[in-house]
Amino acid sequence: MAGREYDEVERVLERIRPALKDHQGSLKLVRIKDGVVYLQFEGGCSDCPVVDVSLKSVVDIAIKGNLGWVKRVEILPSKINLA
Repeated sequence: MAGREYDEVERVLERIRPALKDHQGSLKLVRIKDGVVYLQFEGGCSDCPVVDVSLKSVVDIAIKGNLGWVKRVEILPSKINLA
């Protein structure tokens, strides 16, 4: 996966990942299609009960707030990989 959109999302994620790393987790960019960003939580974050809270309060706001072209952010289950 390459391109301007990928690079822009990765720059936003790099600012979020340090907080997730404190909990032995991470966030992986899986795919971007038609303005929808598909992500997966990894490590300690994949089984965390507050992932939905993390998505709404940090990830979704950070990505959509910094990248006007993003229509939606979707979190995929850990076992599904669309790449």
